[in-house]
Amino acid sequence: MKNRVFMYLFIFSALLIIFQYVNSKNIIDKYEKDINSFKSKIETQEKAIADLEEQNFELNYFNIDRNDNALDYFIAQGYDADELIKAISEGLYNMNDYEGEDHPIVPYVSMTESKLVINKIRIVNHRWILANFTDGEHWGEIFVTYDIDENNNLKYKLTEYFIYPKLG
Repeated sequence: MKNRVFMYLFIFSALLIIFQYVNSKNIIDKYEKDINSFKSKIETQEKAIADLEEQNFELNYFNIDRNDNALDYFIAQGYDADELIKAISEGLYNMNDYEGEDHPIVPYVSMTESKLVINKIRIVNHRWILANFTDGEHWGEIFVTYDIDENNNLKYKLTEYFIYPKLG
């Protein structure tokens, strides 16, 4: 009887070990599959991030924040570049507060009930600004040059401009 108990214990132990082996193998296989799937996703995401970083670099190429020569020019003139860039932007945006129909720098008159306003500007370097404007229906862009006079006043000069034709 003792031999039978040991035999049954041995068979039960063997079955338990086989069950544990198969179960562990299935779990490990699933984890390996998940790891490979995540590695694949990580690779595609890293490639997408690299592509977006390159695209962002290209889109910001003509931007004063990336133009060391323009920033060095401001510093050589004795200006705090960050403060000056902020003042240049605010100067153009402050032109949106005007009386009457004529915008101080945009050479068009609004063709709607709304006033013309400058929406977005990009300071290209230490002399040039690109900006877009709208009255809500019509859109256009302006190319502005700017300079700082001897009294440290910003002077803006409209150089080029256009308005998009309304389609439809």
